[in-house]
Amino acid sequence: MIDRDEPAPTAAAPPLTRARRMAIFAALMIGEFLYGWAWNSVDVLRPFQRSALGLTLVQAGSTYSAQGAGALIGAVLIGQLADRFGRRRILAAIIMGYGVSLLAGLLVSSYPELLAQRFTLGLFTGGIFPVGVSIYVNLFEERLRGRVAGTLNACFSFSIVALGLALGALGGHDWHLLLWLGGVPPLVLAVVMLVLIPAGSSVDRHAVRAAKLPVRELFHPTVRRQTLLLATMTGLNFFGYQAYSGWLTTYLTDTRGLSAAVAGNLVAWQFAGNIAGGFVWGWAADRFGRRFNATGFLIASVAILVYLAMPTSLLLFRIVGLIYGAMLCSSVIWGPWLAELYPPHLRSTAASIFNWGRIISFFAPLITGFLADRYGLTAAMASAAAAFGAAALIWLSQRETLPSRIAAPPIAVPPAIDPSFVPAEAARR
Repeated sequence: MIDRDEPAPTAAAPPLTRARRMAIFAALMIGEFLYGWAWNSVDVLRPFQRSALGLTLVQAGSTYSAQGAGALIGAVLIGQLADRFGRRRILAAIIMGYGVSLLAGLLVSSYPELLAQRFTLGLFTGGIFPVGVSIYVNLFEERLRGRVAGTLNACFSFSIVALGLALGALGGHDWHLLLWLGGVPPLVLAVVMLVLIPAGSSVDRHAVRAAKLPVRELFHPTVRRQTLLLATMTGLNFFGYQAYSGWLTTYLTDTRGLSAAVAGNLVAWQFAGNIAGGFVWGWAADRFGRRFNATGFLIASVAILVYLAMPTSLLLFRIVGLIYGAMLCSSVIWGPWLAELYPPHLRSTAASIFNWGRIISFFAPLITGFLADRYGLTAAMASAAAAFGAAALIWLSQRETLPSRIAAPPIAVPPAIDPSFVPAEAARR
């Protein structure tokens, strides 16, 4: 049997009005934008902090590793806290936390302090994805969740654009202003979240409280294999991204002999495809099912091989790069899908599986660097196609959760399995 605490009080909270739900979603969009600003500041501010603190290239690059390590820990721990104690307070604490952590960058005066600041920032930002997902899947029905995820993906991407524009406008004056601009608004938004989300509502917590360590339930015998496969799938996604996109600028300049300006333009085309693709794949997942989006990874694999093999042509690079960027974000549905694959009381913890794959991404630069030295950069980047292809196969092997795409007749639940653990979607199969 699955571990359980005593059920929470069963007094039903009044349903949220449409206006309240839309207001909460608008606040989530703002939170996603500010999260993107805070997260990507590690790259945008790197040259300024390197100059201010006298860092080496290795030290400057290690700030991202510190932030990534914090995000991995935060995703696992904070997702469980949200399922255990309620998502409303935890979400507000997360937003407040990454605002304060970003502002702490104003006080950094040494390399160890910078690492600590970035680790702490990662700790809070790592919890945004699982907690945010667990909230909006309770705000909207299944047929809208993909489009909601696509919209939030666009908010994150637009934050990178805004950060770049702000850097151009203010960076020459005082780059610390970017920390103020990104750190102060979350302090206000955290209070707004507490006001908008009613305590005890379905958005705040589920009627059945999770176990003391909700992550243990993800390894219950009934779902252990599923959990391990999903973690592998997300890891392959991170590996594939690092193996291809992480080396793309180097490939275009060193292997293809293009200028840095041209390489930046070509990377921007992939970024544009990512923004547009988020909306398309969000709609597709709501229309054709969560597993349908696995075709995006298969097409991305082909696009990678074509990109590496075709002749040097800026037009072709732009077209294929646009396709790759659009296909890559077919995974925009993973947040809602991971939450739907597990019971409602585990939604935050389940969504955190997405970030478990970062463990593999830590080793991706080392592995691809070794492959590049041994077989060449082109071969190393081609490994991304294999990674995305394998991830797609795992994706297709998992069950569908969109009710309209589940056509199999119902089956009885074996007596040895706690019936309350089986998601409603599975019971309809």
